[in-house]
Amino acid sequence: MADKFILHMLSPLKHASPFDAHMALDAGYDAVLPYTGVTLEEIPALVQDAIFSRPPKAGVRTGLFIGGKAALLALDMLEAAKKAMVPPFAASLFADPAGSFTTAAALIARIEALLATHFQRTLEGLRVAIFGATGVVGFAAAVIAAREGARVRMVGHDGLARVGRAAAEIAQRFGVSVEPVEGVDEAQKTAIVSEAEVVITAGKAGVRILSLVQIAAAQNLLVAADVNAVPPSGIEGVEVMADGAPLGAGGALGLGALAIGRTKYQVESGLFREMIGAEKPVAFDFRDAFTLARRLVAAEGAEKKPA
Repeated sequence: MADKFILHMLSPLKHASPFDAHMALDAGYDAVLPYTGVTLEEIPALVQDAIFSRPPKAGVRTGLFIGGKAALLALDMLEAAKKAMVPPFAASLFADPAGSFTTAAALIARIEALLATHFQRTLEGLRVAIFGATGVVGFAAAVIAAREGARVRMVGHDGLARVGRAAAEIAQRFGVSVEPVEGVDEAQKTAIVSEAEVVITAGKAGVRILSLVQIAAAQNLLVAADVNAVPPSGIEGVEVMADGAPLGAGGALGLGALAIGRTKYQVESGLFREMIGAEKPVAFDFRDAFTLARRLVAAEGAEKKPA
């Protein structure tokens, strides 16, 4: 009998994510085993306990998923897991804390597609403002966009301290520059939006961040994207299913949470399936998620083109 596909879900939180467990099982894993309250220091022992319990040939059928709600901690855990491998004993790895890596990948890939289709623009040199930038999705989106050449501004709703630290971490870890800016009051937010070509809201669910008046006054705006599916929307006027819908009287297009979420589901499920189908152990993070998101969005666009 063939070795089963087993996924170990490691989370520093009190609970493992039911969402991720369902995604993994529906993608084809035979068993998903949760571990909660996991610390960074515990990762090597857990990884080695998993890989040494099976013969090396079964390593490709062993997966470890790193969850939680902290992007940097998840990346640190991923690196610790890589270092814990003892060839020929190994396992596949996938980090996606709070779904942030796959959501951010889907978000930027769909923005990129709208820019190319409607404005003949790329991310290179694009002025992007991200509200809710210190959250896991906003942080990951800032990194992905900056790596693709965008001029990213991370907006701090409570001052510059937290976004400043996040910007410094991005520069140190990923070698790209983002600008921290203060967006505490409506006047500051209006000024930021007026200079942006793309705005992203990735704040807390159910919190209105930008008004339609602020969006309408932004003469340079091309795309306004909101990742919040819980009413009210983060950007007034952006419906959850919007996928390039005109936004107000200006020329900007809206991108809603469920349009982004459709691709996010496909990316997370797709990476799980790639783990299952791999011939040797693999390791995935936000970069791999963006590569797959781009491929999926491009394929979707090709299907929509008239024959």
